Amino acid sequence: MNLQKLLSYTRKAVDEYQLIDEGDRIAVGISGGKDSLTMLYALKALSRFYPKHFEIEAVTVHMGHKDLDLSPVEALCRDLDIHYTIIPSQIYQIIFEERKEENPCSLCAKMRKGALNEAVKQMGCNKVAYAHHKDDLVETMLLSLIFEGRFHSFSPKTYLDRMDLTVIRPLLFVPEDEIIGFRYKYNLPVIKSPCPVDGYTKRQYAKELIRTLDHDHPGTKERMFTAILNGSFVGWPKRTLHPRMKGKHE
Repeated sequence: MNLQKLLSYTRKAVDEYQLIDEGDRIAVGISGGKDSLTMLYALKALSRFYPKHFEIEAVTVHMGHKDLDLSPVEALCRDLDIHYTIIPSQIYQIIFEERKEENPCSLCAKMRKGALNEAVKQMGCNKVAYAHHKDDLVETMLLSLIFEGRFHSFSPKTYLDRMDLTVIRPLLFVPEDEIIGFRYKYNLPVIKSPCPVDGYTKRQYAKELIRTLDHDHPGTKERMFTAILNGSFVGWPKRTLHPRMKGKHE
């Protein structure tokens, strides 16, 4: 995937779900992984020509892991002329050393999002961009179905009333395999996650299950994605389709 195709995917999400408004200051949550670095590229490029003017800031919540080196991300942000802020935290020590959580993912995600949202509000941002992509949307739905007994997934745009902050997901339409291709094409400085349970999560289980289903029944993942977009979930923003696309997606 080249930058032009990435921009096409990104603008589709931004336009159809009204993710960006005039004058937005958007904090881009950076983990150092391929998804968040791809989103950084996408939003920076989009900001150069999008009819609604907006600014972006790159932000990372440092988990407190001693071996996490963010200097490659700092260098990329300098190259892209994006201001970058690192928020220190003790999340790693709390979860893995003090509490010794056996199933840490949910608590970790909650603490990271809380620290990120608090920081970006202090920076004067009114929106924060998360790098969830197309595969994430489908995997989240399957996890919800299996472990919660409900048909649900995260929204392209969510207003957090307690924080007066809006979460947006500009990579909604981008398949993960194309992000992988983008990473190698543009030599993104991906930082390996220092998390001890990386690759051994319920999400990884869902990813492998979907891969099997899609192999045995080609098109399964795409049909799941379409079912989610047509699911009329409570809290989802109204989707605005281009007139020529309505018959294809509705």
